[in-house]
Amino acid sequence: MQEILTLAQSPEAWVALITLIVMEVVLGIDNLIFISILTNKLPPQNRVSARRIGIGLALIMRLALLGTVAWIVQLTEPVFEALGHAFSWKDMILLAGGLFLVWKATKEIHHNVDPSDHGEDFIASSAINGFAAAIGQILLLDLVFSVDSIITAVGMTPHLPIMVAAVIVAVTVMLLAATPLANFIERNPTIVMLALAFLLMIGTTLMAEGMGFHVPKGYVYAAMAFSALVEMLNMMARNARLRRQQAKKLH
Repeated sequence: MQEILTLAQSPEAWVALITLIVMEVVLGIDNLIFISILTNKLPPQNRVSARRIGIGLALIMRLALLGTVAWIVQLTEPVFEALGHAFSWKDMILLAGGLFLVWKATKEIHHNVDPSDHGEDFIASSAINGFAAAIGQILLLDLVFSVDSIITAVGMTPHLPIMVAAVIVAVTVMLLAATPLANFIERNPTIVMLALAFLLMIGTTLMAEGMGFHVPKGYVYAAMAFSALVEMLNMMARNARLRRQQAKKLH
């Protein structure tokens, strides 16, 4: 308690907290896109519950990982060397998560391009199995992002209370934004393909990081923001054309 009171009176601690919250929220965008696409495959009456339970369990998992922060930091220690690169447990987790994300996004893109091929739609078949499959996949990907973000957070501040506060605020924002984002994606079919392209890029970035190639996150998010802006302009253009067509029909 004394440590928390001391941190509350420190301007440096507040700067670190705000920076960490922003970082966690930005990193959470990747998760939200995945969660939105995954839960939209569930029956409508189950979607909100799946998002809340999945994100709630993800919060518990992140807080538990923060409790083992000393062990998490050790994941950066080299385990073996191959192809001229010393692989750590963190690298292997990022590689596995990247492969999972690339495979997942590719499968769903294939289904969107060829909707008649239901046999290859793994996400849909998983959704039929109920909550367990969807929530399990949410937690699996959140584990990958959690390890990366916690190691980054440790490099920014040594204070555990600041990390815990940042995670709680960021996950609360995710919880509030999950349903509006999922509804927006569902209402705009072209957004689905854009979101899947984002997941493909994020998965590739994770794999590159796991192989030892550092990809500045700013470049990745700048590309995502630019693509989203272009898509928003396309949506505005389509809506304007629809309004003109409806106006002509009325006259």
